[in-house]
Amino acid sequence: MDPATPRNAYVDATAGIAGDMLLAALVDAGADLARVQQVLDALVPDSVRFVRTDVDRGGQRAVKVDVEVLVDDPPHRTWASIRDLLEEARGRDDVPERTIDLALAVFGRLADAEGATHGVPADEVHFHEVGALDSLADVIGACEAWRQLGVEEATGSVLAVGSGRIRAAHGDIPVPVPAVARLALGWPTVAGEILPPRGHAPSHSHDHAHDHPHSHDPVPVPDSDAALPAHAQGGPHEHGGRRVPSGVAPGIGELATPTGVALLRGLAATAGPQPMIATEALGVGAGTKDTPGRPNVVRVLVGRPFSAEPHAAGQLSAALPTTAPRSTAPRATDPDSADPDSADPATSDLAPVPSTLAANELPADDLPPDAHATPASALQLEANVDDLDPRLWPRVLEELLDAGALDAWLVPISMKHGRPAVTIHALVREGSEGPAASLLMDRTGTLGVRMHRVERIIRTREFTDVEVRGQRIAVKIARDQDGAVVRREPEFRDVAAAARVLGISERTMLDLAKEAASGLSTS
Repeated sequence: MDPATPRNAYVDATAGIAGDMLLAALVDAGADLARVQQVLDALVPDSVRFVRTDVDRGGQRAVKVDVEVLVDDPPHRTWASIRDLLEEARGRDDVPERTIDLALAVFGRLADAEGATHGVPADEVHFHEVGALDSLADVIGACEAWRQLGVEEATGSVLAVGSGRIRAAHGDIPVPVPAVARLALGWPTVAGEILPPRGHAPSHSHDHAHDHPHSHDPVPVPDSDAALPAHAQGGPHEHGGRRVPSGVAPGIGELATPTGVALLRGLAATAGPQPMIATEALGVGAGTKDTPGRPNVVRVLVGRPFSAEPHAAGQLSAALPTTAPRSTAPRATDPDSADPDSADPATSDLAPVPSTLAANELPADDLPPDAHATPASALQLEANVDDLDPRLWPRVLEELLDAGALDAWLVPISMKHGRPAVTIHALVREGSEGPAASLLMDRTGTLGVRMHRVERIIRTREFTDVEVRGQRIAVKIARDQDGAVVRREPEFRDVAAAARVLGISERTMLDLAKEAASGLSTS
């Protein structure tokens, strides 16, 4: 993997997010906390200290970064004062320019959300959370850690925001709190309720060796609210060090804070499934709460876009297995007659051999170049949808194709409870799956997109024009491995447009276009 390739990141916020959790995840992924401390000290000297500890959250190891405030009476801050603080640091050697830009983007989102919530201009917002030094440290610290890791592009998961109600400075408010609700506009969210425990069936075997305790007793599923956390029952419980009385609406509580969501929106450009990257670092950041049955963590995966293109030394990228080069040696069909010492690795079970058809369809060197540089390897995205107005589907497919998808199609299916639905498929080039998945989720409302890599056997294609009754129509020409033309097909969009201009039926226009295409030269 070329180290000069920009790094991508995936932020897993399916258990919620807070500023300190994301900072801790980035530190766990390799960011230098001491350097983060230096940048913060340059902006607000002798005010805040970061403390790192390794903790356990729901059985998972994670990093916790606590913020210790070193002053008794920190100054009140508005968005305007925070912006001035950052802008005045430009050009200084001790505060990187990119950290300033990232922090301004995050604070700007937060100010807009708080201003809209309280009905005041953003510049006049007195931050309840961000004005505190610990939250100021979370934003600047996370942005500096992000810069250190060299992340240029990022995708975020669906966001768990929580549910119920909490006590805040303005009284009893719903979850997600108003600022989070505004910050999450346009981003896929879920409440994120704790799933019931599942039994562990004893009728299976383990192929791996382990000496840790491993119980096969089934785990009982709770049949009442008594097994749920107190705040999920609506009874009295603790929140932020305060005793919340019974009668508060049931729910899991607050899982996403305004600072955390502002960081997610400011750093990750798109929401969707994890993109195809060769992961180089994984960071797990812990929140303060340790909820039974639910690791309270944010995960960050950092890596570079995966590519299976040949490298200079003839090596394929080691990120994922890919089809091996075709061997010219005969393949042993009798396992007893095969010589394991001389076996061709390209014919082993771990390296599938391309079919004969694939080899025969590879274009000759002297063929015209493919008009679309059509890749033999692509990614197929798909999602099941049962609640979209069917009149919207044609435009969804058209938008996917306009956005660069190689193909897009629908397949009717039957989902649970016998509901009729469709599976939408989109075939896209590697590297474009993130925007395509975001478009698919935005247009259909689906909360998830499946993705897998596909290998294709293709023929080269080129385009030329024919003129029919004064109308120009594009014709797609496909050639086999010997360069012989095997198909000439007029583009139907041009056919339909020409039919409208000429006032004839599309069928008649198609016949005329095919007749004109048949006379094209085969050279």
